[in-house]
Amino acid sequence: MTSTQWLVLGLVATIGHVMAWVWYRADKRQATICRKRIYAIEAKPAQWRREFINSLYIPIHAVFLAIPALGGFFLARSVTSFFLSLLLTFVWAEIWHYVSHRAMHHKSLLWIHREHHKSQINTPLTALSFSFTEKLVFDLGLLLPLMLVDTLLALNFFGIAAWFIGYLVINSFSHANFEFRPAGFTRHVGLIVTSTTYHALHHSRYTGNYGLGTRVLDRWLGTESADYEAVYQQITSAAQPLKRLKERVG
Repeated sequence: MTSTQWLVLGLVATIGHVMAWVWYRADKRQATICRKRIYAIEAKPAQWRREFINSLYIPIHAVFLAIPALGGFFLARSVTSFFLSLLLTFVWAEIWHYVSHRAMHHKSLLWIHREHHKSQINTPLTALSFSFTEKLVFDLGLLLPLMLVDTLLALNFFGIAAWFIGYLVINSFSHANFEFRPAGFTRHVGLIVTSTTYHALHHSRYTGNYGLGTRVLDRWLGTESADYEAVYQQITSAAQPLKRLKERVG
C-alpha cells in the first residue's frame, strides 16, 4: 500500500470523531445551523459517556478497508474507476444498510442493534455509538460483495474510501438533534435524500425510516413515517421542536 492510501485510511479512522467535535462545538456556541431543534429534550450525561465508549470502536472501519487493500484488492486507479467504485459502493450501501438495519429490528437479531437504539435523543456521538458486532456485520456485508465484484471488474480503493468518508461525515449530522436543511428541502432534493429529522424520528419511534442516505427503499416498501414531511415542515418552517418522543404531527 502507498503512503497516500495510509493517509486516507487515517482519515477514515478519525473523521467521525472530528465531525462529532465540530457539531458539539457548534451546538455549544449556539451557532445558527443548530437553532432548529428537532426535539425539545436533552440527552443525559450517562448517554454521552456510553456513546463515547462505544465510539472508540469507530476506527474499525479503516481496519476492515485496509485488509482487502493489503490483500491485493481494489487496485484500479483511473478516474473512471474512482467514480464507478464510488457509485457502486453508494448503491450497494443503501441496499445493504436498509436490509440489514430492518432485519436487526426483528426480535431475533435485536441484540446486535440494541446498543445503538439506547439513544432515543441523538447527540453528536450517537452516529459513532454501535456495538462491535453491528460494525462487523455492516462492514463485512458492504466489503465482501465489493471484493467479489473486484474479481470481475477492477474497483478503485480511493472510490470506496471516499464513500466511507462521506458516510461518516453525513452520518454525523444525520444523528444530530437539529435540522440544518431549508424548509423547502422535502419538495425537491429531499424527495429522495433523507434529512436529520428523518433519522431522528427513527430513533425516537424505533420503527420506520430505516434508510441510510435516501428515502427510496422506505417509500417503496412502505416503511416511511407517514407524518415525516409534516414534522419536517413544523421544525423548519415554524421552528417548533417536538416535545415528546412518540409525538405525531397531523
